[in-house]
Amino acid sequence: MGGCIGLTRSRSGPMEGSSGTVSRPNSGALRKNQSLCHETIRWKSDVPLTEGQLRSKRDEFWDTAPAFEGRKEIWDALRAAAVAAEAMDFQLAQAILDGASVSVPNGYLTECYDEWGTRYQVPIYCLSPPINMVKEACGRDSPAEWSEPADGGAALALRLRLSTTCRDLELRVGARHTIAHCKTELHALEGIEPRRQRWVYELNF
Repeated sequence: MGGCIGLTRSRSGPMEGSSGTVSRPNSGALRKNQSLCHETIRWKSDVPLTEGQLRSKRDEFWDTAPAFEGRKEIWDALRAAAVAAEAMDFQLAQAILDGASVSVPNGYLTECYDEWGTRYQVPIYCLSPPINMVKEACGRDSPAEWSEPADGGAALALRLRLSTTCRDLELRVGARHTIAHCKTELHALEGIEPRRQRWVYELNF
């Protein structure tokens, strides 16, 4: 998504890091576990993000990560620790990690291990906002989610199958409407919150 360009130390100023990596100053032999660094990772996104887009990316990661590897309770602990660390409450973040028996060999949540040795990697965008965050006009957070063309274009009928009920339904939208708009329409029909929706399309030839 983006490369790390440095670190902001909460107590003693900025630290520089190499692009795409997060490294800790060499302070002797690397221990199996380190205390969580009291530093904010500074990074630049390849594509500038709005606050709403960043929030959506984070929600999608935290919602889907437990389905691929690791234990859900550990992912939940990492999410809580990430929120606390971003709010500069490093003491709470460390307490959450200790309570879940999570080790951070390099001092950062980008690479963690549970007590069974399972590796957990948290993307940098879940730990701090990019330095090139953009702000939307009129107080809106995300053009991808909220800005719709005045003319939706040609009418389309989308055939959807809900995984919760295995029931098919038809959703009528405009050809130029965004996925976020379609999610809002589905929410109006079925009461499924947009942030809980995951859309997968299938091509039939």
